[in-house]
Amino acid sequence: MLNNGMRYKLLSVLFAGSLLVVSGPNLAAPYTPTHDAEVIERLPGRASDPATRRVESLRKQLAARPDDAALRVDIARRYFDMAMAQGDPRYVGYAAGALAPLAKTVNNPSDTSADYFLVRGMIEQFSHAFEPALASLLKASQLNPASAEPLLWRSAIFMVQANYPAAAQECNKLVPLAEPLLVTGCNAYVAASTQGGLDTAFATLAAAVKTHANSSPELLLWQYTRLAEMALRLQRFDTTEDYYRRALALGVTDQFLLGSYADFLIDRQRSPEVLQLLNDWERSDILLLRLALAAKNMQDPRAANWATQLRTRFADAARRGDRLHEQEAARFELDIESSPSKAVALASANYAIQKEPRDAEILMRAALAAGQAERARPALAWWRATGYEDPHIDRLAMQLVSKGAEK
Repeated sequence: MLNNGMRYKLLSVLFAGSLLVVSGPNLAAPYTPTHDAEVIERLPGRASDPATRRVESLRKQLAARPDDAALRVDIARRYFDMAMAQGDPRYVGYAAGALAPLAKTVNNPSDTSADYFLVRGMIEQFSHAFEPALASLLKASQLNPASAEPLLWRSAIFMVQANYPAAAQECNKLVPLAEPLLVTGCNAYVAASTQGGLDTAFATLAAAVKTHANSSPELLLWQYTRLAEMALRLQRFDTTEDYYRRALALGVTDQFLLGSYADFLIDRQRSPEVLQLLNDWERSDILLLRLALAAKNMQDPRAANWATQLRTRFADAARRGDRLHEQEAARFELDIESSPSKAVALASANYAIQKEPRDAEILMRAALAAGQAERARPALAWWRATGYEDPHIDRLAMQLVSKGAEK
């Protein structure tokens, strides 16, 4: 079974998909210091933050024991978790830097460490190196067959690739390893993405949440967020709001929840609530984008500054060859910069790598805005093949068909 801390670290990012924008080591190689006492940069976390204090304490131990493979893996995992909790992409680079020396060591203890391959797979998937990530996670599962984490990560990657049968297989492997609500949630997430599965998946997960109402706040947060998104696709807007509010009331900070709810509020013309919801979240690219969108809708004077920050961040990522920001950058170009030609180029490049509904949606919108309906053919093919149920995406698809996208 997953303990509460591990479950939160996993679920807070596992099913967030492309909403989370984090720089990865394969695209911007981290600097590896010559010795572990070297100061590269002062960490952005508050000194009073327990996670920051703990990782700095471990770094001091590593300076005295640089060959301690288990300690390196522990530090890398903690950095990764901090990136997810705080929305600061630098932490993923720190995680990769901590792990990197192990790959250069022959016959080191990490060769048989399930934790090493788990963390390596997590970092690889955030660099969109999905096939290496799947291999690393498979190795982690083979080394520790009792662990649910590698299976959940593999399921999440298959979902990003729109390989729903493979994702379902990983979910089914969880039955003897994880608590029932986690298994139900995993399966419901997959089922809701296939033709005719949305309504049943929603009902099944809603019933499971009632049965397991005493589950940990972290696990319930994930379920409530997914139920909110399913309810939105079912056009049950009051129910959508209710599940978002239940998730927020749990008091667990979660970027995916904040971004998802912010999108709901923006779509409902409730931008002032977005500025309140995301106050003090400028450090997160994905949440800064939503602040900028809400501020633009309100003609708030902060909109220009937030747009400038995003413009700089996306430009820096492009110069590094970092493609992880393409979905968000496409939305920025389309909805803030009013540049549909740039948006469709970014959305097309993004869709070649990851194929979640959000990726299809921005490609469809950008193609329509740019007058290049044919660019959305891959997303249309996904829509027809899966029968994904979402009235908004259905409308976009039909507009594209009317514009001759499939000719």
